[in-house]
Amino acid sequence: MRTTTPNSPHIRGRWRQIGSAAAATAALLVAGFGTAAHASAATTATTATHKVSARAVAAQVAKAHVRYEKAGCGAAPKKGYAACDALRVTGGTTAFMEKQAALKGIAPKTVKPNAASDSPTGYGPGDLQSAYGLTDAAASNGSGETVAIVDAYDDPNAEEDLATYRSYYGLPDCTTANGCFTKVSQTGSTTSLPSADSGWAGEESLDLDMVSATCPNCNILLVEAKSASDANLGTAVNEAVKLGAKFVSNSYGGSESSSDTTYDTSYYKHAGVAITASAGDEGYGAEYPAASRYVTAVGGTALTTAANSRGWTESVWNTSSTEGTGSGCSSYDAKPSWQTDTSCTKRMISDVSAVADPATGVSVYDSYGSDGTGWNTYGGTSASAPLIASVYALAGTPGSSDYPAEYPYAAAGTSALNDVTSGSNGTCSTSYFCTAESGYDGPTGWGTPEGTDAFTG
Repeated sequence: MRTTTPNSPHIRGRWRQIGSAAAATAALLVAGFGTAAHASAATTATTATHKVSARAVAAQVAKAHVRYEKAGCGAAPKKGYAACDALRVTGGTTAFMEKQAALKGIAPKTVKPNAASDSPTGYGPGDLQSAYGLTDAAASNGSGETVAIVDAYDDPNAEEDLATYRSYYGLPDCTTANGCFTKVSQTGSTTSLPSADSGWAGEESLDLDMVSATCPNCNILLVEAKSASDANLGTAVNEAVKLGAKFVSNSYGGSESSSDTTYDTSYYKHAGVAITASAGDEGYGAEYPAASRYVTAVGGTALTTAANSRGWTESVWNTSSTEGTGSGCSSYDAKPSWQTDTSCTKRMISDVSAVADPATGVSVYDSYGSDGTGWNTYGGTSASAPLIASVYALAGTPGSSDYPAEYPYAAAGTSALNDVTSGSNGTCSTSYFCTAESGYDGPTGWGTPEGTDAFTG
C-alpha cells in the first residue's frame, strides 16, 4: 500500500450551500430518523426544521470540519501484508453534527478523541438509504442473503457492539442465537479465533454497521483471518464463499506485486459471488485486491445534502495528494473484457463508489480497545466497500457463472447510477485516472448507487 503514517491530524471542511428550501428540507427530514425507535426525535427535528430555513442550515453545515487518524490497522504494511482502509474522526464537527445542531437551533457539539459519545456523530441508516435510493429495498429485500465481512484478527465485542448499533436505529436483531450473525476464523471455527486487536476491531465494527445500515434484513458472516497477510486474508475470503456467502466485502489493501495474478485465481476468482474491495485511502494510485479483475473496486466520495431532486450530492473524496480515495491503472492485472476505457491497458480502479470522506462520515459503535469507545464517526473506503457489497445483496443472488463486477457497466450512463463529476484525488498524466468527469472516471467509477438496478445481472 502506498501509505505513510501522518504526524499531524487531518483536517477537512469543504461544503456546498443548499439553495432550495424544499429539496434540502426533505433530505434533512429523512436523515437519521427512519426508525420507530426514534419517532419522538423525528417529531422534534421536524418541528425544528419548520423554524429554520434551508439556507441557515446550509450555512451551519458549511462550518463542518474534522480531524481524523488512521485506524490502528491502517499503518503501512510490510510486503505481503495489507492495511485496513478505515479513518476515525478524532475532533471537530461532522456533517451530521452540524446539521442536527442547525435543526435544533443550538451550537454543535464537537468530537473528542478517545472519549465515548452517548449518541451518533455520523450518518446513520436513514441517511445512507436516502442518499442511495435504497429505502424501499432495505425495507423489503435481503432476507436469506448473507453478506460476509473479511478482516484480520478478532473483535471480542463484535456481536455486542453490533447489537447496540442495530438497537439504536431500530433495526431487526442480528445475533448468533437467531442465526443472523456468525463469527468464524479463517478455518471456519467458531471457537478457535485469532488473537484480538483493537485497531482491526474498529474496522470490523465499521464493516458490520455498514452492512446493517444498508441491508438490515441480511444475515452477516464475519470471517477473521489470523493475520493481515495477503495469504491469510485470501484464505478467509475462500472460507466465506465455502460457507455460502454470495457477497463478500474486503476493506483492506496493500501495494501491487507480481504475485497478484496468482492471488486472483487462488482467492478472489469466485463465479456467482459479488466480491468488493476498497480502492484505498492514500489518494491517486492503485492497490490490491481492488486491482483484481474478479472484484468490484470501490472508490470514495464526499456526501452532502443538496437542493436537487435527489436531495444529496457527491464529489471525489480528497483531502490532500496523499489523503483521499485511491484510483489508477493496475501494473499487473489484465483488463477484464467488460471494462472499456481506452487509456489503461490493464485493470482500471474503480468500478463504482460511495461515501468515504471522514467529514461526511458514517456512525459506528465500537467498544473494544483504545481507538475510541462508544459512538464514533468513520470514513475511508472501508466504509464504501461493505456498503456496495450490501447493495449487491439487496439486488439479489448473482448468476452462478457471473463475475458481478461487470454488472454496473451494463447500467453505465443510466439513472441507476449517480454520476459523480467533480473533484480529483491527486495528479496524473491521464485526466480520468484521477479526476471526476461525466461518465467513467477512476476515483468514482461509473458513480454511486441509485437503487439496486445497477447491481444485478
